[in-house]
Amino acid sequence: MELTSQLLMVFALDWAEFAVRWLHVITAIAWIGSSFYFIALDLGLWRDRDLPEGVHGEEWQVHGGGFYHIQKYLVAPKALPEHLTWFKWESYATWMSGFALLVLVYYLGADLYLIDAEKAELSPMLAIGLSLGSIVLGWLGYNLLCQSKLGENSTLLMVILYGLIVVLSYGFDQIFTGRAAFLHLGAITATIMSANVLMIIIPNQRIVVADLKAGRTPDAKYGKIAKQRSTHNNYLTLPVIFLMLSNHYPLAFATDYSWVIAALVFLMGVTIRHYFNTLHARGGNPRWTWAATTIIFLVIMVLSLMPLLNQSRDDDQAEAKLQHKMVSQLTAHPEFETVQDIVLGRCSMCHAAEPFYETAGLRDILWAPNAVQLETAHDIALNAKSIITQSALSHAMPPANVSYMEDEERQVLLRWYLESTH
Repeated sequence: MELTSQLLMVFALDWAEFAVRWLHVITAIAWIGSSFYFIALDLGLWRDRDLPEGVHGEEWQVHGGGFYHIQKYLVAPKALPEHLTWFKWESYATWMSGFALLVLVYYLGADLYLIDAEKAELSPMLAIGLSLGSIVLGWLGYNLLCQSKLGENSTLLMVILYGLIVVLSYGFDQIFTGRAAFLHLGAITATIMSANVLMIIIPNQRIVVADLKAGRTPDAKYGKIAKQRSTHNNYLTLPVIFLMLSNHYPLAFATDYSWVIAALVFLMGVTIRHYFNTLHARGGNPRWTWAATTIIFLVIMVLSLMPLLNQSRDDDQAEAKLQHKMVSQLTAHPEFETVQDIVLGRCSMCHAAEPFYETAGLRDILWAPNAVQLETAHDIALNAKSIITQSALSHAMPPANVSYMEDEERQVLLRWYLESTH
């Protein structure tokens, strides 16, 4: 009966995580879609036409068989319409579902996904406290900078903010698992974006609406401030998406230079958004941004492969041969018995038909993650590439190194694989 209750708990948590993740993706699509649309619309407005009084620009668009005539008022129209569509719940729902996912995965499974004992000896409560504190302080620090004199110089402000991102990336990498470090960098950025909507953009718009209803002329500064925060959100969106997706790619989040990779991702977000923003503003076609993005991405790839590039043996052609070697070659290697002992001792407690690893939280391992079982010689050889990617080229597995796989053991695995596939 106890096992059944435990199984039901894990079953419920897994489906809750799936449902919340789905909701998070849906709301994020809605938020990002509307954000990108309005940025493109604002940049593409025609301002050199004979426009009505108070109209800052206009645009004609066609979609779904209908035509739309859009006019933008820099402050607000003289007569406020009875109905206004507010774009805010997409942002709020995205943040709330994201935070719920953070709780389900990283807080309830803190000893697996949040804490890396080799980096810092943290209790689950302390690790969760650091997580929550960093998210709150991230927003407060950002907001203070924007409200200071530095906020008047957008370029200088962005440079300083990027420097803080680099510091945060390094700091998170020193205390959390690689996966959690990336996730928290994304969580702070997403919190800044959503708080911009909740605490700056929407309140400023409400002040303008209140002034109009009272017969007062709205102050244009509120629109200027909201525009600055909206622009920040626009440039931060793509890095957040990358950081959230990175959980599936250990070569991004679990290598020696993962904190550098995370910092470079923000530069790619800037170059990509600059291209589209310039294009939408009819300011030309800055193709150099694609070259810059490609170069940055290639640098990221090289950084992720540094553990392999640092090997003393010449294995330039190894990658081309990885997928063409037979299981027999892998199992015939002189060190395979040692490799099997390492995998059985460090991995098979979870990757088994009947896993026997229990966590300190509620997320016990009751079935093999991703249905990967590593109990027999055939299992190990069949999953060799995945083993190397997860535990030798990166330190994604074991998660938070809970089974204490040693660096020497990782080198044995890598040497076995390279020599067997050479």
